[in-house]
Amino acid sequence: MDLADIEKILKKEPDEAAEELLKEVEKAYGEVPYILNFMKDSPELLVARVIYENAIVREFKRLDAKTIELISIGVASALRCEHCLKLHIRVAGRLGVTKEEIFDAILIAGSLSNAAVLAEGTRAMDAEKLGLKDECGVCGFPVEKGKKD
Repeated sequence: MDLADIEKILKKEPDEAAEELLKEVEKAYGEVPYILNFMKDSPELLVARVIYENAIVREFKRLDAKTIELISIGVASALRCEHCLKLHIRVAGRLGVTKEEIFDAILIAGSLSNAAVLAEGTRAMDAEKLGLKDECGVCGFPVEKGKKD
């Protein structure tokens, strides 16, 4: 959706703009995601969210739609958002993404999630062992317990 289309939508009444945007989302995804359906009773929020997402996901020219869906699958997996994950798996399937490609995205998300757990846990363990506070609130540098940031 280009800026001229957005401008036309913003000139409409909020309920009308929300309905039009939901139709556009359904065309793009093949369905309306749960959260957007839920937000239709708050059209001001829905319109802002859809325009924001459109700018990132649908108007993003450097990545193709399949890559965007694989990233979405990986992030939804890592965040453990079952509803998002299932939606993006369905959308990816409609785009021709294979089961193997989807599984690869999930494996990568799992590997990164595991690394994040290990890094956070071992840093906390070292900080406690060395008598350090987690980190300075300003710069992130470890500081001794009891000292001001």
